[in-house]
Amino acid sequence: MAELRCRKAKDTEESPSGTDPLDSKTDEASGKDCPKDGDKDVNEDEGTEDPGNSPSTAATEDGGNEGACSQNAPPDRKPQRISRSVLLQRLVKLFFGCVAAVTCGMMYAVYLSTYHERKFWFSSRQELEREITFQGGSGLYYYYYKHMLSAPSFERGVYELTRDNRTVSSQTINAVEQLSLYPELITSLLYRLTGSQDIIEPVYFYIGVVFGLQAVYVTALFVSSWVMSGTWVAGMLAVAWYIINRPDTTQVDYAIPLRDNWALPYFSCQVAALTGFLSNNISSAAEMFCYLLMSVTTFTFIVVWDQSHYVLFVQGIALFLLDCFDLLPSRKMADIHKVYLSSLFLAYVLQYQKPSLLCSPLLSLLIGSLLARSFQQNMKVGPLVARLMKILLHFYLVFTIAVTFNYVVKKIIPVNESDFSLKFLEVKFGLNSTTDFITNLLLCQEGFQTPSQDFFLRLTQASVLPFYVLVLLVCLLSTLQSIYRRLSGEPVKTSVRLEDAWIGEQPEVIYHVLHTLLFGALAMLFEGLKYLWTPYVCMFTAFGVCSPELWMTVFKWLKLKSIHPVVLALILSTAVPTIIGFSLWREYFPRVLTELSELQEFYDPDTVELMNWIKTQAPVAAVFAASPQLLGTVKLCSGWAVTSLPLYTDINLLRRSESTYQVYAMRSAEDVYKILMSHKTSYVIIEESLCNEVSPMKGCRIKDLLDYSNGHVVYDKGEMYAFSKYGRFCHEIKMNYSPYTNYFTRVFWNRSYHVYRVNSVVSFQY
Repeated sequence: MAELRCRKAKDTEESPSGTDPLDSKTDEASGKDCPKDGDKDVNEDEGTEDPGNSPSTAATEDGGNEGACSQNAPPDRKPQRISRSVLLQRLVKLFFGCVAAVTCGMMYAVYLSTYHERKFWFSSRQELEREITFQGGSGLYYYYYKHMLSAPSFERGVYELTRDNRTVSSQTINAVEQLSLYPELITSLLYRLTGSQDIIEPVYFYIGVVFGLQAVYVTALFVSSWVMSGTWVAGMLAVAWYIINRPDTTQVDYAIPLRDNWALPYFSCQVAALTGFLSNNISSAAEMFCYLLMSVTTFTFIVVWDQSHYVLFVQGIALFLLDCFDLLPSRKMADIHKVYLSSLFLAYVLQYQKPSLLCSPLLSLLIGSLLARSFQQNMKVGPLVARLMKILLHFYLVFTIAVTFNYVVKKIIPVNESDFSLKFLEVKFGLNSTTDFITNLLLCQEGFQTPSQDFFLRLTQASVLPFYVLVLLVCLLSTLQSIYRRLSGEPVKTSVRLEDAWIGEQPEVIYHVLHTLLFGALAMLFEGLKYLWTPYVCMFTAFGVCSPELWMTVFKWLKLKSIHPVVLALILSTAVPTIIGFSLWREYFPRVLTELSELQEFYDPDTVELMNWIKTQAPVAAVFAASPQLLGTVKLCSGWAVTSLPLYTDINLLRRSESTYQVYAMRSAEDVYKILMSHKTSYVIIEESLCNEVSPMKGCRIKDLLDYSNGHVVYDKGEMYAFSKYGRFCHEIKMNYSPYTNYFTRVFWNRSYHVYRVNSVVSFQY
């Protein structure tokens, strides 16, 4: 009878609202019968590892058990001593987990720094050669960092960048807004304030900050996997997979200043904070911390990267689905809406009233969701069929309001990029065709192609893809079961025991299921988005194989009875990641050591020679025309004005790049001369790699795109027809005969580049 009374007291006890976020993985004893005195130590120690157990929560839980079984407990101090031992055990686990997370992040930063040094021989090169290693036009951002350091004061440097008339010829631009230069502003300010001028060179400080952010990135992935699984072993496995799949998880090893490398660590921290915030069993203090961290990182993510609101839009859709199917408390959804709206508003103010933020799909989704919810007060009540009809109506209202709001805003505040983006998507999905050079150029970029088979092969060889598919299937099926329960009127379980075997009852897990599905679908369309998807594949898979709840869910479906499922789940959640980790260490650890020990060769003498000539021979007021990638290097190494910039999000700069690319088309000397003079060009650089380009992708060479856009070549049923009476300009100008010599004079050449001065006075010689 005493045992029955204990059970009743425990069942009727209401779950406290202030439990710790990570106490969803609490000890199994909390969901079992009241133990006897001799068994309590054993039962309390059966819980899985927990990254953030609150001392007050542990005391409350043990106090509740003591009160429920007070009739049987002997009148001594043993329960208090047990409570302290459990608390100490949890604190030790938390301490070692935090140490492991920070250590993984620091080791990854050291690994990146060492690999970068070995790849580029960075410390043994001159400053010009170091700057050339910033590939893909990304060096332009480092130029503005150097400019901020050379300015007499920080305020003066910001003023000059907001009124920059020395970068793009015949234009004054706000470089801070147009290129999202807030990382460079903050880094240069830190370099000044910390007094690092006498300690470290500017370039090492710059790349050190980027590598430090990558350490934060992997630490946040570690924490996300740890929070959901309850063991920091999952975090270590996630980091291992992330490093092994480095070519598909990050671009930091070859293009350090890219905006992605600055922004994605903040997004990773935001996802980690959101993971904790969505947990049902979370204390008020931990919830407030997660909320504040989520607010700060969301705002920073929007400010640092101009494409961030699209990423948050996809995240917003996942949270919107959670709310519609009643898988998330309405209070938390309202708090997340506040974070989004306040971050968008503050970013809009800080980014000089950028119109793209007002026209962002994220803001339209938020407005549509809020207005539709005000119309449907009782959407989450009623029988199954009625609730489904209400949800469908809610989808229709949200979509209609969002599209209407976006249309009205674009009419009030015209955004040039909006029509172009729609046209690009139509061509990408085969709904339309075009001869437009810019559209076809972007479609030929690697980031906008569908992923290759090599991508999936690499993930499979690293064992992450097979386990990811299994984990995703289990979580998805359990999520569908939870959705059915909510639609059937079954309330949400605020405290889920391990024996319940409902992995899909955890809102943070459901969010990550939707997160990885949505981003995965986009990554299947655009290869560039794999850098958003693959890191979370590593994190989500590590969580799954280390989660006892996931194994218990599988055993419940299989109706396992021969072996106790709880014991087997705990064994497998430890044994499987151990086996995976050992196999990864055995196969990939020697490869990592080989990468760090090999000295690679990166040297481009032709580009170094060209930059030295520009710095020493070209006048200060000169304006250079070339491909956008080369112009980024010219601007970085010399500071001279250029006709365009390697910025693919600005349609006006892309049109200027199209004009410059005409030197590779079949145009007359007079036409090219007029185009270059319209941009006040002083020198034009012809690159042999583009003039004689050989590309495996049919029709994606620059000269092919130009011929197709200019109507000089027509493709009809697989046949190509040429209609130009002029030869290719980049070939004809090298012949040094009239009329080319009338307009252009060659002043420098080597194996890779030919530089021609655009004559201001034309003398016709025949």
